[in-house]
Amino acid sequence: MTQVDLSSQAAQSSNVRLGFIGAGNMARSLIGGLLKQGFDAQHIIASDPSAQCLQMVRDLGAQTAENNAALVASVDVVVLAVKPQVMADVLQPLAPLISQHQVLLVSIAAGINCASLAAWSSLSASIVRCMPNTPALLQCGATGLYANAGVSSQQRDLAQSILEAVGLAIWVDSEDQLDAVTALSGSGPAYFFLLMELMQANGEQLGLSAPMARALTLQTALGAAKMALDAEVDTATLRAQVTSPNGTTEAAIKSFQSNDFSKLVEQALNAAHQRSIDLAKELG
Repeated sequence: MTQVDLSSQAAQSSNVRLGFIGAGNMARSLIGGLLKQGFDAQHIIASDPSAQCLQMVRDLGAQTAENNAALVASVDVVVLAVKPQVMADVLQPLAPLISQHQVLLVSIAAGINCASLAAWSSLSASIVRCMPNTPALLQCGATGLYANAGVSSQQRDLAQSILEAVGLAIWVDSEDQLDAVTALSGSGPAYFFLLMELMQANGEQLGLSAPMARALTLQTALGAAKMALDAEVDTATLRAQVTSPNGTTEAAIKSFQSNDFSKLVEQALNAAHQRSIDLAKELG
């Protein structure tokens, strides 16, 4: 797995036109992030069956298309931001246009592999699959990306620019690794939500008010994440540094360990990983 630190100037400084098929929350977050980075609003266009979603795109300053065909015919990059269950129905009528205009397809739909996307659009299509997570809605996301053999280095830069508009973007070496990305960061926010939920509930059981327990839990999570991001050491070292011998933190950590907390985490991520694999088979 490789991380590439590229500036989004690759997209901003060109005349690249971006199209979004689907204008839901994630698409609008990407559009908003790109606009904040200085991308030309006149070069962003979206289509969606929902008039409300299209109006929200226009409210951001971007453009809208009457239909998907008109969009594909007028852009260089198409971001596929529709539900996985309707992807085939969306792509198949557009296959001739995708082949004719040789657009880059960037899919943010979970579970649809490159082979299926190519079969529904064009076997020679340039395709980038992405697995963003929900904090992307706040421009704090973590996204794994994979490019098929038809993607050029310039197209890779463009795809990275798009996803970096909403946070961290990391390339994986093989498409199978996107299942691991799904298990780790794609589903990961819910793991932290669960831990925070339980910490808050137990804080209340220990006598704190609900607002106080919530505020302390959320600020602790935020502070711990910031410390980990800013630290020059790994998280295991950080944990050791804040765990004094015979102290309260050590008592809690020992309780976690005696109840095989690491095994629970392993089983949870393995379950998410397997479900990601199974979904790809079901949806493809």
